[in-house]
Formats: sequence, C-alpha cells, structure tokens
Amino acid sequence: MHRILIADDNDANRELLEAYLVNIDCELETAVDGDDTIAKVHSFQPDLVLLDVMMPKRSGFEVCKQLKDDPETKRVMVLMVTALSELGDIERAVASGTDDFLSKPVNKIELLKRVDTMLKFKGTVDELERLRRYIEEMEDEHGKKTNAASE
Repeated sequence: MHRILIADDNDANRELLEAYLVNIDCELETAVDGDDTIAKVHSFQPDLVLLDVMMPKRSGFEVCKQLKDDPETKRVMVLMVTALSELGDIERAVASGTDDFLSKPVNKIELLKRVDTMLKFKGTVDELERLRRYIEEMEDEHGKKTNAASE
C-alpha cells in the first residue's frame, strides 16, 4: 500500500487534500510545517509528499532540497502544491528537486491523476532498484564462484 504525506500549515488545505484522496488505496499522514515534514518523511517513509511551499520553519523549497539531497529520502516523490505561480517560483521549485507541481486552488481531477501517475512511476523506479540490487548480488555471487573455482 502506498503512503502519502500531506504537508501544509493550513488546516483547511490539509483537510481538503485528505478529502480528495480518501478513495485512493493508501495510508495518509499530515505535517504542519517544514521541520515536521522532514521528521514525518523519516518516520512515516511516504512514497509521495504533497508539499506546500509557504510553510513556517522551512519553506517547501528548503524541505524538497533537503529530501532530494539525502540518499535515504532522495527517491521520495515530491509534488509541490502552491499558490505561487510566477516563473521564478516554478524555476525555484525545479531547482529544489521537485518532481512536479500543482497550482492552488487544487483541481480534484488533476490532483488525483498526478498522484496516480507519480505513484505508478515510484513503483516502477522501486522495482528497477530492486532488480538492480538483485543483479549486483548475482554478479557478486558469480564472481565469488569463479574466483573459488580458479584457486
């Protein structure tokens, strides 16, 4: 089951996003500011974070950059949900590492489609990573057998 973290300092915005996502088969968690978001990403381990940009303690830009710079959290998908729509804000979101962004007010259909697409993509990336590790293990095991046979 997928996990989604909704990070927004506004109660009404969090509740609206939760209501929009209620029919998706996933676990939902919420965070109320930038520091809370970082902590919840580590404890809840979401597949996707719906991240507001304008939050106390740390902006969504700062949170996203920290998540994407950390090897433990860099594969968490980030969908920035923001009222900001200036070109500079979009460039800043991209520079911080966001995977996608959505403007407020949020359209339910658009949100659900983007969440669905991002979760499918995350599943594919996770499966590729699992296969990569499996191949490496097989290559290591084969190398050990080859070395043992030549000794």
